[in-house]
Amino acid sequence: MTESTVTESRQIPDVPALFADRDWDALRDILEEMADPDVAGLLSTLDRQDWSVLLNLLSAERAASVYSYLTTEQQTALLDDLTDDEKAQIMEELAYDDATALLDVLPDEHAELLMDMLPFEAQRMLERLLAYPEDSAGRLMTPDCVSLRPDWSMREALAHVRRQAEHRETINVLFVTDDGGKLLGWMRLQDLLLAPPKAVVSQFVDSDVISIEAEADQEEVARMIRHYDLEVVPVVDPDGVLKGIITVDDVMDVMEQETTEDFHKIGAVSVLPLGLGEATAALLYRKRIGWLMILVLVNLLSGAAIALFETAIEQVVALVFFLPLVIACGGNAGAQASTLMVRALATGDVRLRDWLGLWGKELVVAFGLGVTMGLAVWGAGVWLGGAQVGLAVAIAMVLVVITGSMIGVLLPFALVRVSLDPATSSVPLITCIVDVAGILVYFSIATLILHVSPI
Repeated sequence: MTESTVTESRQIPDVPALFADRDWDALRDILEEMADPDVAGLLSTLDRQDWSVLLNLLSAERAASVYSYLTTEQQTALLDDLTDDEKAQIMEELAYDDATALLDVLPDEHAELLMDMLPFEAQRMLERLLAYPEDSAGRLMTPDCVSLRPDWSMREALAHVRRQAEHRETINVLFVTDDGGKLLGWMRLQDLLLAPPKAVVSQFVDSDVISIEAEADQEEVARMIRHYDLEVVPVVDPDGVLKGIITVDDVMDVMEQETTEDFHKIGAVSVLPLGLGEATAALLYRKRIGWLMILVLVNLLSGAAIALFETAIEQVVALVFFLPLVIACGGNAGAQASTLMVRALATGDVRLRDWLGLWGKELVVAFGLGVTMGLAVWGAGVWLGGAQVGLAVAIAMVLVVITGSMIGVLLPFALVRVSLDPATSSVPLITCIVDVAGILVYFSIATLILHVSPI
């Protein structure tokens, strides 16, 4: 007989009730035990007037950290409730990368107000970071990194790290630069701690360093971290001078944002600047109506294509029965091919130069898919319309699936070639394009095999 151990879960305190009772001591004790992201999540359970009170129950450092986890809507609302001193205190405690991200999304009037509250040096640094192109590595980096000199002893280097560590984002990986700041290599904190005090830094430097230029795209940073399994990436200027670092946690936010954008684009929705929960109905309407109107126009072309073969349809009514099936299969095949290519391009699995090989591979796959699906509908075609209809439907199925797949695999590459996001080749767009092409192919094959007049 085995005994089961029952573990009682700790009851989560009713924070709104404690706010109502103004039990500040109990609230401070609760907040002390909570992680900063969880504290940020509490705001949605509180009345608006209690948001600033919550931040004031925390230390300045924690208040800034919690503030960085809030939604843009909450951050903006809080700026209206906090005093100037409280705003300045939060901004001064924020890491540079968090402050840059905040200023980047806030309305201009709020961003300018916060910038004016900062010390001159902090303003200069943030202005330099904001001067980098949007979605570049420079916007994502923090200049707060520890750099060592190759001629220092380990004792000198360790003393330097101790002085700098409190104000730096990470010291697990240390970078070595010359007197001009040019990146020479890197070493782990573990090596610094275990090395003999009189040893020289240059003896332990790994010169095989992976870095990225500040102007590079943020997605490239994410690919580098994933490919090389890095904790931190140094950011350099064109001359190789170390400008800052990007850590894994920063990249995770970028990957989530980019993946969300790709999903939106694939679904023919313009990129939302806010989360779905924060977006208003008017904003959602504006972000969706544009693509839907484009798709309406494309579908009108489908109707016009069908009208071209009105006479053929009247002579062989059975053709209408198979039209939705054949067209849908072509659109689905194109959507599959497009989705695979978009994702492969996003992750760096394939490059623009790979288009020809992938086109050839997809042609083989599409032919196999088309033949299989053609055989599946051939019997139904023979049963409903006779041998010739069955043959026409089967051949049309093969060609339409191949056509859809070719459009689906080549369109993302074409968009990359003209410097557009391949995710723009959305599933609805691919389907509509293939619909028009499929209708023309389907009825052209049918009129040729059945010897009927197309018009």
